[in-house]
Amino acid sequence: MVNLGDVFPNFEADTTVGKIKLHDWVGNSWAVLFSHPRDFTPVCTTELGRVVKLVPEFEKRNSKLIALSCDDVPSHKEWSKDVMSYAGAKGDFPYPIIDDSSRKLAVSLGMVDPDEKCPSGNPLTCRAVFVIGPDKKLKASILYPATTGRNFDEILRLIDSLQLTAVKKVATPADWKPGMPVMVVPTLSKDEAAKLFKKIETKQLPSKQEYLRTTTDY
Repeated sequence: MVNLGDVFPNFEADTTVGKIKLHDWVGNSWAVLFSHPRDFTPVCTTELGRVVKLVPEFEKRNSKLIALSCDDVPSHKEWSKDVMSYAGAKGDFPYPIIDDSSRKLAVSLGMVDPDEKCPSGNPLTCRAVFVIGPDKKLKASILYPATTGRNFDEILRLIDSLQLTAVKKVATPADWKPGMPVMVVPTLSKDEAAKLFKKIETKQLPSKQEYLRTTTDY
């Protein structure tokens, strides 16, 4: 298992674009590693197809994409044709898919769904998402069961928040999107906040505590 803030394991793996070593592959980019239960299945096809369409959005955020399931490279390559067709896309498949047919990575990273099994009885990977920073540390993780497809627009929003809060003394509130007000972090004193932000609005609360401070100056 990997905890937030841990350096993500620098594993080597076979993929649809050849063998990779994760840290070298990530380089100076952000990266999203996301697993799916199995090739040639309906929800997985919709998910990877959606990501195909969103590749330009991830690229705008300097974020690389890499998928994983407990199938081998030949299966991934054949299935990717279906994914491209579903997405209405042409050309080469735009991101690598990891061969984890041994289930070694799925087990070591806590991505196994005990309720979902292949015909042989072995558990399949769940729908995990790991966001890795350029420093190779885990910035965020999300786990979905096999029965629930992910919202990749939310993952883009998550990356926007992570990238903003990595360089600014702010936090993003519920349902935040780029351009909306953000919260001044409570660890900043009133004087420190005034030096960093030109305009701060403070919400008056029954407790009289001035912790709900928002700004658009970021």
